[in-house]
Amino acid sequence: MNEARTTRPARRTGLLRQETAAGAGAQIVLLALLGAVTGLDAAGWLAGLVFTAGTWAALTHALSRTRPAAFGPANGVTLARATLVGGVTALVADSFTRPAPVTLLAALTTVALVLDAVDGQVARRTGCVSSLGARFDMEVDAFLILVLSAYVALSLGPWVLLIGAMRYAFVAAARVLPWLNGALPPSMARKTVAAFQGVGLLAATAGVLPHLAELAVVLLALALLTWSFARDIVGLRRTGRDRRPAAARSAAAPRALVAAAPATPPARRD
Repeated sequence: MNEARTTRPARRTGLLRQETAAGAGAQIVLLALLGAVTGLDAAGWLAGLVFTAGTWAALTHALSRTRPAAFGPANGVTLARATLVGGVTALVADSFTRPAPVTLLAALTTVALVLDAVDGQVARRTGCVSSLGARFDMEVDAFLILVLSAYVALSLGPWVLLIGAMRYAFVAAARVLPWLNGALPPSMARKTVAAFQGVGLLAATAGVLPHLAELAVVLLALALLTWSFARDIVGLRRTGRDRRPAAARSAAAPRALVAAAPATPPARRD
């Protein structure tokens, strides 16, 4: 009985690692297909392979730490979306040296954005909502926005990179300011702004708008994102200040008890 209990988690973790390895294999197949269709150069291949290795290593490490009972269909959808983001990454890296296949790039991005609306619904309907899945979904979203902003920056200017870099700057700031790690309440406005980033950058990537309209859409996306981050930062700061007096009171109670205690311990009564 004890042996069965100790070997079962390891066996599940092994299966989970096989699933993430299968995702890495699917990524390599997609890169091979893109190479056959577009003739990816060295930069495209390198970016795609680095993304594949990084995704596989990070996800495998996270699964080994959390040891979920099953990978879950929602994580499977997110893993498929990550595969598409790897293809987008390779095409964007390839575009730094030659014109990108815009139709193919826009198609991969569109499917990735559509699947972003699918994995959350699958998680809720199958009852497999988890913090790991939410973090996985968020990281894939953030990296896709970063890559798209890098591509759009080629035509509109480097300021577009602020859209993709803002979330990573927030994470870096949270290492210095711990109160930024506080929990944020659910917000439809935050979700709407996040969705608009992908749609706006996709429109700019596909080139379906006149230049001035494209510029206006991306500027609006940046303005909304800045407002959303500023609102959350103010909320986290206010929450941190509200919690501080309670923490100070709880910390002061033991000190008061120590001060009220006798200087010498009472004599033992044997």
